[in-house]
Amino acid sequence: MKFEQIKQQLEKYKAEGKAMFTSSSFQTHSLVLLHILSRVDKNIPIFFLNTGYHFPESVAFAEEVADRFGLNLSRLNPQVPKHQQRDAEGNLLFTSDPDYCCYLNKTQPMDAVLREYDIWINGIRADQSRVRQAMKVEQAAPHDVTRFHPMLDWSIQEIFAYIREYDLPRHPLDAQGYASIGCEPCTKKPDPDMQEREARWYGMNKTECGLNTDLVKS
Repeated sequence: MKFEQIKQQLEKYKAEGKAMFTSSSFQTHSLVLLHILSRVDKNIPIFFLNTGYHFPESVAFAEEVADRFGLNLSRLNPQVPKHQQRDAEGNLLFTSDPDYCCYLNKTQPMDAVLREYDIWINGIRADQSRVRQAMKVEQAAPHDVTRFHPMLDWSIQEIFAYIREYDLPRHPLDAQGYASIGCEPCTKKPDPDMQEREARWYGMNKTECGLNTDLVKS
C-alpha cells in the first residue's frame, strides 16, 4: 500500500469510530510507518515495548524520533518484574527460555493493550520472514482486534528510498553494523551473508518474539 491508500484506510477506520494504535521497535526501517502516521494523524498512540533489555541507544532514539515527528508515544512496561523472570537455576529467562522471556516482556503487555483498541497498525513486511510472508493486509487478532499491515508489500529498497526522500534519521547502531535491532542480549551484528533478521536470537530455534505469532489469528 502506498501513502494515499494508507491514509484512506486510516480515515475509513476513524470514520467508523475505530480506536487505533501502533507499536514500534524504532529501528531505522520502522520509521517509515511512523513518519506516514505523523503525516496522517499525530494523535494515534505509539507504544514502545520497554522490555528493560533494549540497547540504551534504542531507548534514547525512540524519544528522539517521537519528539522530531510529534508522535503520541507511550512506553509499555512488562507486568512481571525482572527479579521474577528467572528459571529454576536462577538464570534470567533470556538465557534458558527466550520464548517465555518474550512472552513476559512483549506478548503479555501487548495483549493487554489489544483489549483497549479495535485496530492494531503493524509495520511488518512480507520480505522479512516466512511467518510474515503468510500475513494479509487485514488480519484478525485476539479480543476482536483487526491487525492492519500497511507496509506488507513494501520492499527494503522502497523503505530506504522513502528514508532518503524524507531525510529520516538512522538508528545509531546502524553505523556499527547492526541490521535488525531488538533486545540487547538477543541481538548480534549479522555476518555478511545473513538476511535482515537472522542475527536475532542467533543460534536458537527462534525467529519471532510472539507478537506476530501468538497475537494473530490465521
